[in-house]
Amino acid sequence: MSEINRRFLLNALKLFDLGLVFLAFGIATFLVESAGKNVPLAQVLSMRVKLSNFAILALALLLCHAVFSLCGLYESRRLSSKRAEMLDAVKATSLSTLCLVCIFMFFSLRVVTTPRFLLFFWAIITLALALSHWLLRSWLAGVRRNGHNLRHILIFGTNARAIQFARKIVAAPEYGYRLVGFVDVDWPLMNEFKATGLKLTCDFSGVAEFLRHNVVDEVAMYLPLRSYYEHVAQMVAVCEQHGIILRFDTDLFNLKHAKPRAVTADGAPQIATPGVVSEGWPLLFKRAIDLTVSVIALVFLSPLLLLTAALIKLTSPGPAFFEQQRVGLNKRKFQMYKFRTMVPNAERIQEELLHLNEMTGPVFKITNDPRITPIGKILRKTSIDELPQLLNVLKGDMSLVGPRAIPMRDYQLFDEDWQRRRFSVPPGITCLWQIKGRSSLPFEQWMELDMEYIDRWSVWLDLQILARTIPAVIKGSGAA
Repeated sequence: MSEINRRFLLNALKLFDLGLVFLAFGIATFLVESAGKNVPLAQVLSMRVKLSNFAILALALLLCHAVFSLCGLYESRRLSSKRAEMLDAVKATSLSTLCLVCIFMFFSLRVVTTPRFLLFFWAIITLALALSHWLLRSWLAGVRRNGHNLRHILIFGTNARAIQFARKIVAAPEYGYRLVGFVDVDWPLMNEFKATGLKLTCDFSGVAEFLRHNVVDEVAMYLPLRSYYEHVAQMVAVCEQHGIILRFDTDLFNLKHAKPRAVTADGAPQIATPGVVSEGWPLLFKRAIDLTVSVIALVFLSPLLLLTAALIKLTSPGPAFFEQQRVGLNKRKFQMYKFRTMVPNAERIQEELLHLNEMTGPVFKITNDPRITPIGKILRKTSIDELPQLLNVLKGDMSLVGPRAIPMRDYQLFDEDWQRRRFSVPPGITCLWQIKGRSSLPFEQWMELDMEYIDRWSVWLDLQILARTIPAVIKGSGAA
């Protein structure tokens, strides 16, 4: 497919998507207006539309186009999975719906800000957009399998990652890549590369001549940066002169968890390794859940909170609340709130009880802890003592779901750096440790569950943990 045809198809897709938005808007309006009224479609179509409303709709369409572009719907998706493309489509329609709500509320368009309309619009546009992009992707995959719309790619480097990338694109003809060959100099493992049967086109000195006489659309750079920096710089300059697209292997340091991605800093492109938990809209959604649930819980549970505070004051000398410095996101210090379940000087007494500690690692626990008050045993068994942490969630120090907040004393006793990866996400009130044993778990298993949560994190996982926390608390196993 020529560049002109590709641009034509891309522009046609953009117009088609705007048409889907307009159609979804119209269908949702018809469904809302005709609900229970048996209004014929012809009557709805014959309704007069004010010029001002038409201008607002045009603005909404432009905004949807901008959101679709920002969500990457019009970027090359050759090497992305179908699942990733469908998720991007859902993300684009969800963000577009939220933006439309803001516009229509600003212009006081009541009909299109009702929950019924928004639900209809979101469902229709999401289904239509995801289905149309899936069909387009399937059609393009078929075209590429038949040898059309191909991109010729040359790979610099003959190491294991370069070979793995080559085999990936060769094994998937739907990607539409034709492997031209490899470029490299002789090195100790070159015999292993030659044994694969893959084609070595030339060395670095012959690249310019090779590009002059062969079709090359893209270059994938897999040369080790440290030992081949000068060669990489020269090859990049040659490719730039020929106007060839460059792909760089971002896994320069064999990272095991963090995923490198392209970012900009004041307009300058960079490669960053963000935290192991995904950034962007999933984190915004997580924060929205935190704020919504914590506010509702604090209001709904306020009588219980007041009663608990009163019982603590009446049954034990000292304050109702316990504040302690804990370690949060990236080792930030914050004051965590709990209902007091121990005598006021519990932290000082702990030093005298260290020889009775039953836990491994930097964690302190003993059966029938003499520091716990009678009311404190009930609060711990029911986890009511944890409820004031909802205030920490509101402040942003914590999340509803995340690794348990560690006291400074315990943090200072950590002896392996891999354990400190748990601080790459905000601490939480509940997590996998809460639903799989609570404080009865040994320290090593506790850390493994925290790592599992970080590596598997998603909004859906958070919702699953929240749903399973209540039965775990009611059961009361492992509470201390």
